[in-house]
Amino acid sequence: MATNAEQAYEKFLAAVGEPEGEGEWFQVTQDQIDAFADLTKDNQFIHVDPEMAAQLSPWGVTIAHGFLTLSMLTHLSGSIPQDVSRFAGVVMAVNYGFDKIRFINPVKVDARIRASGVLKAVELKDPNTLQTTRTVTIEIDGETKPACVADWITRFTYG
Repeated sequence: MATNAEQAYEKFLAAVGEPEGEGEWFQVTQDQIDAFADLTKDNQFIHVDPEMAAQLSPWGVTIAHGFLTLSMLTHLSGSIPQDVSRFAGVVMAVNYGFDKIRFINPVKVDARIRASGVLKAVELKDPNTLQTTRTVTIEIDGETKPACVADWITRFTYG
Protein backbone atom coordinates (compact mmCIF):
# COMPACT_ATOMS: atom_id res chain seq x y z
CA MET A 1 0.00 0.00 0.00
CA ALA A 2 1.30 3.47 -0.91
CA THR A 3 2.32 5.81 1.90
CA ASN A 4 0.67 9.21 2.38
CA ALA A 5 3.72 10.85 0.78
CA GLU A 6 3.63 8.52 -2.21
CA GLN A 7 -0.08 9.24 -2.72
CA ALA A 8 0.55 12.99 -2.39
CA TYR A 9 3.46 12.75 -4.83
CA GLU A 10 1.11 11.60 -7.60
CA LYS A 11 -1.26 14.49 -6.89
CA PHE A 12 1.56 17.06 -6.82
CA LEU A 13 3.07 15.60 -9.98
CA ALA A 14 -0.21 16.09 -11.85
CA ALA A 15 -0.18 19.79 -10.82
CA VAL A 16 3.37 20.65 -11.98
CA GLY A 17 3.24 23.72 -14.22
CA GLU A 18 -0.34 24.60 -13.34
CA PRO A 19 -1.07 28.07 -11.91
CA GLU A 20 -2.44 27.86 -8.37
CA GLY A 21 -4.23 31.20 -8.46
CA GLU A 22 -3.81 34.33 -6.39
CA GLY A 23 -3.96 34.83 -2.65
CA GLU A 24 -5.53 37.66 -0.70
CA TRP A 25 -4.24 41.23 -0.69
CA PHE A 26 -2.11 42.40 2.26
CA GLN A 27 -1.28 46.05 2.99
CA VAL A 28 2.29 46.87 4.04
CA THR A 29 2.26 49.73 6.57
CA GLN A 30 4.96 52.00 7.93
CA ASP A 31 4.53 50.41 11.37
CA GLN A 32 5.32 46.97 9.88
CA ILE A 33 8.34 48.37 8.03
CA ASP A 34 9.58 50.08 11.21
CA ALA A 35 9.12 46.89 13.26
CA PHE A 36 11.09 44.89 10.68
CA ALA A 37 13.82 47.55 10.68
CA ASP A 38 14.05 47.37 14.47
CA LEU A 39 14.20 43.58 14.44
CA THR A 40 16.85 43.33 11.71
CA LYS A 41 18.78 46.48 12.65
CA ASP A 42 18.37 47.75 9.06
CA ASN A 43 17.31 51.35 9.66
CA GLN A 44 18.30 52.81 6.30
CA PHE A 45 16.35 56.02 5.66
CA ILE A 46 14.61 54.63 2.57
CA HIS A 47 12.73 52.34 4.95
CA VAL A 48 12.18 54.34 8.14
CA ASP A 49 12.40 58.09 7.46
CA PRO A 50 9.44 59.35 5.40
CA GLU A 51 10.73 62.95 5.20
CA MET A 52 14.20 61.97 4.03
CA ALA A 53 12.76 59.37 1.63
CA ALA A 54 10.50 62.07 0.14
CA GLN A 55 13.54 64.25 -0.51
CA LEU A 56 16.22 61.75 -1.51
CA SER A 57 14.80 58.46 -2.71
CA PRO A 58 13.72 57.88 -6.31
CA TRP A 59 10.32 56.63 -5.07
CA GLY A 60 9.46 59.68 -2.97
CA VAL A 61 8.17 57.51 -0.11
CA THR A 62 9.56 54.84 2.17
CA ILE A 63 9.77 51.29 0.85
CA ALA A 64 9.62 47.90 2.52
CA HIS A 65 12.82 45.94 2.91
CA GLY A 66 13.20 43.26 0.24
CA PHE A 67 13.65 40.73 3.02
CA LEU A 68 10.41 41.93 4.65
CA THR A 69 8.63 41.22 1.37
CA LEU A 70 10.30 37.80 1.17
CA SER A 71 9.46 37.00 4.80
CA MET A 72 5.78 37.53 3.99
CA LEU A 73 5.77 34.50 1.64
CA THR A 74 4.41 32.13 4.26
CA HIS A 75 1.50 34.44 5.11
CA LEU A 76 0.80 35.47 1.52
CA SER A 77 0.94 31.97 0.09
CA GLY A 78 -1.34 30.67 2.85
CA SER A 79 -4.34 32.18 1.08
CA ILE A 80 -3.52 30.77 -2.37
CA PRO A 81 -6.06 28.05 -3.24
CA GLN A 82 -4.59 24.57 -2.77
CA ASP A 83 -5.75 21.00 -3.24
CA VAL A 84 -5.81 20.11 0.47
CA SER A 85 -5.88 16.38 -0.29
CA ARG A 86 -2.17 16.64 -1.16
CA PHE A 87 -1.47 17.48 2.49
CA ALA A 88 -3.34 14.53 4.04
CA GLY A 89 -1.03 12.99 6.61
CA VAL A 90 1.50 15.86 6.72
CA VAL A 91 3.25 15.92 10.08
CA MET A 92 5.36 18.98 9.35
CA ALA A 93 6.58 21.23 6.57
CA VAL A 94 9.89 23.08 6.70
CA ASN A 95 11.54 25.69 4.52
CA TYR A 96 14.40 24.03 2.68
CA GLY A 97 15.58 27.15 0.89
CA PHE A 98 15.39 28.92 -2.44
CA ASP A 99 16.82 28.22 -5.86
CA LYS A 100 16.38 31.81 -7.00
CA ILE A 101 15.08 35.06 -5.54
CA ARG A 102 14.70 38.34 -7.41
CA PHE A 103 13.52 41.65 -5.97
CA ILE A 104 12.19 43.31 -9.10
CA ASN A 105 10.16 46.25 -7.85
CA PRO A 106 10.14 47.93 -4.42
CA VAL A 107 7.04 47.77 -2.25
CA LYS A 108 6.10 51.34 -1.34
CA VAL A 109 4.61 52.10 2.04
CA ASP A 110 0.86 51.36 2.21
CA ALA A 111 0.97 49.29 -1.00
CA ARG A 112 -1.06 46.11 -1.21
CA ILE A 113 0.70 42.88 -2.16
CA ARG A 114 -0.44 39.34 -2.85
CA ALA A 115 1.14 36.09 -3.96
CA SER A 116 0.48 33.68 -6.77
CA GLY A 117 2.19 30.38 -7.29
CA VAL A 118 3.06 27.71 -9.81
CA LEU A 119 4.32 24.30 -8.75
CA LYS A 120 7.64 23.95 -10.55
CA ALA A 121 8.78 20.52 -9.34
CA VAL A 122 8.11 17.73 -6.85
CA GLU A 123 10.45 14.98 -5.67
CA LEU A 124 9.76 11.94 -3.53
CA LYS A 125 12.83 11.98 -1.27
CA ASP A 126 11.86 8.81 0.63
CA PRO A 127 8.57 6.99 1.33
CA ASN A 128 7.55 9.66 3.87
CA THR A 129 9.15 12.84 2.52
CA LEU A 130 8.31 15.11 -0.41
CA GLN A 131 10.16 18.15 -1.64
CA THR A 132 8.33 20.76 -3.68
CA THR A 133 9.64 23.76 -5.56
CA ARG A 134 7.14 26.52 -6.23
CA THR A 135 7.68 29.69 -8.20
CA VAL A 136 5.95 32.30 -6.07
CA THR A 137 5.35 35.79 -7.44
CA ILE A 138 4.49 38.68 -5.14
CA GLU A 139 2.59 41.29 -7.10
CA ILE A 140 1.91 44.89 -6.11
CA ASP A 141 -1.58 46.27 -6.60
CA GLY A 142 -1.53 48.77 -9.48
CA GLU A 143 2.04 47.97 -10.59
CA THR A 144 3.00 46.20 -13.80
CA LYS A 145 6.16 44.61 -12.36
CA PRO A 146 6.06 42.25 -9.38
CA ALA A 147 7.87 42.94 -6.13
CA CYS A 148 9.52 39.54 -5.92
CA VAL A 149 9.78 36.24 -7.75
CA ALA A 150 11.18 33.29 -5.82
CA ASP A 151 11.67 29.58 -6.42
CA TRP A 152 10.80 28.33 -2.94
CA ILE A 153 11.69 24.81 -1.79
CA THR A 154 9.66 23.11 0.96
CA ARG A 155 10.11 19.68 2.54
CA PHE A 156 6.99 17.85 3.73
CA THR A 157 7.17 14.96 6.18
CA TYR A 158 4.17 12.65 6.15
CA GLY A 159 3.12 10.22 8.86
